[in-house]
Amino acid sequence: MLESHLKTKIKNISLIISDVDGVLTDGSIFIGSDGTEFKQFNVEDGAGAAFARLASIPIVLISGRQSNSTTIRAQELKIEHCFQGSLDKTTPYKEVCKIYNVEPRNVAYIGDGLIDIPVMLKSGLAIAPENAHDSVKEVSDYITLKTGGEGVLREVVELILKGQNIYDKTLDRMKQEIYKI
Repeated sequence: MLESHLKTKIKNISLIISDVDGVLTDGSIFIGSDGTEFKQFNVEDGAGAAFARLASIPIVLISGRQSNSTTIRAQELKIEHCFQGSLDKTTPYKEVCKIYNVEPRNVAYIGDGLIDIPVMLKSGLAIAPENAHDSVKEVSDYITLKTGGEGVLREVVELILKGQNIYDKTLDRMKQEIYKI
């Protein structure tokens, strides 16, 4: 059962912003001797992104690292805005709020590392994966049951849709538009 202050925060959310490494991945980065980088993403987060789109809740990625793997995954998930390569996440965060014309109280931010704390403190709903840094957990409103790379985004999307009482409606929309049933 969700606490009443958490329910109130969830009802205001109209945008999800997420870190990448440690949230959409387990934080591992594989680099071959030729410099090729590999990351492992969870397919469940793809389902979560699709579910959020059906509910008209955009997702944005902000990563401190620049990575072609992240760019490709954002494109696969049909995430329009993916900011990378800056340890200062507050600048793209402000830009995203302007792009989507939302107040910080309308933003759910998912992060696991120390560089996520400044934007988490600005956001209406701060979320950390179960295996996030302890300092990140301390500033979080919600800690997921999943660890980074195990479907955190999907868990968060479902939490928000259920908290806004639109989960079933979104599921019905998915059945009609995607599965044609």
